[in-house]
Amino acid sequence: MWTHHLSPRFVETDALGHINNTVLPVWFEDARTPLFRLFTPDLDINNWHLIIAKIEVEFVGELFYGKDVEIRTYLTKLGNSSMVIAHEAWQEGRMGARGSAVMVHFDHDAKQSVTIPEPIRAQLSEHLRAL
Repeated sequence: MWTHHLSPRFVETDALGHINNTVLPVWFEDARTPLFRLFTPDLDINNWHLIIAKIEVEFVGELFYGKDVEIRTYLTKLGNSSMVIAHEAWQEGRMGARGSAVMVHFDHDAKQSVTIPEPIRAQLSEHLRAL
């Protein structure tokens, strides 16, 4: 599992003082950076090999400004050319949101999915967790 710690910014709150629902997909994407580096170590967007096919966010509790958040990231499925990445947002020992992203290893020139290389697959497998 990868973990990412962050301090919510005031601008990320809504009128009720909660973290705005639009923020979680951004936090989850930021938490995928270690995974992105497996495919593109320097994060060069001109050499990018991943696309998003689907994202989901489920709000299961409240998240607030002024309290640090831990994003936990792991894989729940590893296919030939795609993977399902799970995220959990924790604050003060309670889960506030969870979500997932389906990402596809993609050849932008050919406009098609391609097999995840075995060395990357081996590293991804270390973060595979059954639900």
